[in-house]
Parts: sequence; C-alpha cells; structure tokens
Amino acid sequence: MTRPSRFTARVALVTGAAQGIGRAVALGFAAEGARLVVADRSPLLEETRAQIAALGAEVEAVTVDLEAFAGAQALAAAATARFGAIDILVNNVGGTIWAKPYEHYAETEIIAEINRSLYPTLWGCRAVLPVMLAQGRGVIVNVSSIATRSIHRLPYAAAKGGVNAITASLAFEYSGRGIRIVATAPGGTEAPARRIPRNGAQRTVAEEAWYQEIVDQTVSSSLMKRYGTLAEQAAPILFLASDEASYITGVTLPVGGGDLG
Repeated sequence: MTRPSRFTARVALVTGAAQGIGRAVALGFAAEGARLVVADRSPLLEETRAQIAALGAEVEAVTVDLEAFAGAQALAAAATARFGAIDILVNNVGGTIWAKPYEHYAETEIIAEINRSLYPTLWGCRAVLPVMLAQGRGVIVNVSSIATRSIHRLPYAAAKGGVNAITASLAFEYSGRGIRIVATAPGGTEAPARRIPRNGAQRTVAEEAWYQEIVDQTVSSSLMKRYGTLAEQAAPILFLASDEASYITGVTLPVGGGDLG
C-alpha cells in the first residue's frame, strides 16, 4: 500500500537500483512523491529510470562504480547538481558473488566480496554526510543481510557485519546532528533471475550443492519457512526512510521472516 505524499519533494538517492530490491525501493519512492537519483553500474539502470519517469516522478540516473570513493563523490555531486539536496540515501549495492565453504575461497575472491558488499556503503555514507550536515537533516538507510549468521558466504557475511557496524557507529556520531542512520537486513528474497549475474561462471556440481545448502538453511532459519518478496523488502526500507520512523536510529531491522541473522 503506497502513500502518495509520504516523500513529497524529498530527494531520495538509491544505489544498486538497476534490479531487485533497489529497483523496487526506487519505484516505491517515486510512487510516494519523491524526486529520485538512481545509481548502478549496469546498463539496466535505464529501465529503472524509464519506469520512474512513467510514474511522473523527476529522476536522474547515474551510471557509476561505487566500489571507489570517487564514484560515490561523483554520485553525490550529480544529485546536488540536479536537485540541490540529498534528503535520503539508500545504500543497496552488494550481494554474494560466490557461495562455498570458506576453505575454498581464493584470496582474490575474498577481496572482491568485501569490495562489492562493504565499500559501496562505506563510501556512500562518507560522500553524502557533508551535504546532509550542511542541510541539518538527512536519513541514511543501509541494506545489510541476515547472512551475517549463515553458511558458505563468510566474506559476504563479514562485509555485511561491517555494514551493521557502520550503521550503529554513524548513528552515535550524527543522530544528534539531524541525521538518522538505520539499516534493514533482508533474508532470502524471491526475485526474478538477475539478467546480469554477479558471477557469470557456470557453477560446478559442488557449487550447485553448496548453493542449495544456503537455500535450505535460509528457509529452515526463517520462522515462516519461506522466502520474502521484493515488496516485503522494500516496504521496511521506505518506512525507515520516512518521518514515521523519526525516533528510530542506529538499529538494523531483520527482515527475514523471523530469522534475526
């Protein structure tokens, strides 16, 4: 259920908006009156931009690599150049690249997982803070994961544990200065197959088995014994970004059907 005026005139910046949760969140903001800046490094971002424009919302699409601070700085600059403010930032970039027991991860794979799922949030927060501090207001919603307690994704779990720490520590530093910092931790989520996969290599028989073990563990750990939907992941993010959550900061909300991560 949307509330058409909940984000009227607010400027919302959503990263990882080309597919999945990021696209669902961006469309939710658009339906509720926000002006959007959407970011991704995938060319599929243009589809998100077009869908937002079709809803009648103002939108700027920025193709950028957020694993580097320069990319996050460029994104913040593009948002302020277009709209003059950043009221909300949703740090949504991340996702498991490989799924296997930790002893099978190569050094380069561990580094790649951290680069993918920790640095975009770290850099994104740093890039928007000067803007939000100058405004005297702002909301940052980080997207973590219940996979901080999981199997076969240890580097990803470490990265998302870092996202939880960023959320808590930033809240201690900046909540008294008008900026709320919160997070959600999605559980297993039903979504269309990624058209541009994080790992394009064909899975081996062993890798297929390891991935199935993740699925089985995720369902087993959920009290509801199922995956969530994109809508069920987007709704808590929109709530936390809204004035309805004005007295909530420094927390990570698990959204995993009762799995607390």
